[in-house]
Amino acid sequence: METTGHRALRVRIEAGVATVTLDHPPINLFDATLIGEMDRLGRALEVDPEVRVVVMESADPDFFIAHADVNLILSLPPPDPSRPATPSIFQQLVDRFRTMPKATIAKIEGICRGGGSELALSMDMRFAAIGRAVLGQPEVAVGILPGGSGTQRLPRLVGRSRALEIVLGGDDFTAETAERYGYVNRALPPEEIGPFVERLAKRIASFPGDAIARAKRAVLAAEGGVLEGLALESKLFDECVALPEARARMKAFLAMGGQTREVEKRSGISLG
Repeated sequence: METTGHRALRVRIEAGVATVTLDHPPINLFDATLIGEMDRLGRALEVDPEVRVVVMESADPDFFIAHADVNLILSLPPPDPSRPATPSIFQQLVDRFRTMPKATIAKIEGICRGGGSELALSMDMRFAAIGRAVLGQPEVAVGILPGGSGTQRLPRLVGRSRALEIVLGGDDFTAETAERYGYVNRALPPEEIGPFVERLAKRIASFPGDAIARAKRAVLAAEGGVLEGLALESKLFDECVALPEARARMKAFLAMGGQTREVEKRSGISLG
């Protein structure tokens, strides 16, 4: 597959491992550019016979992915009540990393909120750097809800009560708490996370691709009802985005400096 020509990503493939480095200054915002490139990359990785493992990381030590672009959310058309509820384009994008016949791993060493968290949740495994990784789903604070699969992934990983704490509380979670909740697989010291993920990725990639694909397919069979849940989440997200209070809150977030590095690095900031 083609590994060049990206504006927001860097891709390296070696020994069956595709390392995808997010590099979209200033905060790795999940905007139209990153969404488009991630969608195209996911489609290519899904069918590449040489790739058995995908590792997602960031070039920015402070940000994995800040969150979805609030301006983009505000530009979404109003919901059409006559349209059947189906998974959104963004949900399909992140879900591809959950369903592709490859092992997918998120190496989180910075802020990972909103849509960035939902991408990480859709990966098969998540590893977070202690003292650096920050995870959260702060959408409710601006009047919407996690609309990129978060309401469906979190309960399956951490249970209903903790999922509601994360979604309704809208707060930041450290690597240690995220590990304890099941939000991530492990919290690792910053100097250990790189070597650990590299060893794991290489180990998995050394196994037969057909076995990896079939084993993953068997595990996915335990997650019944996902598509129906995603469709409902998409419908409710669209309804929230159209609410006057939600739009006012998102605009206020942007007006107070949202989507700038200075504001985004604050703990517990209310984001989309």
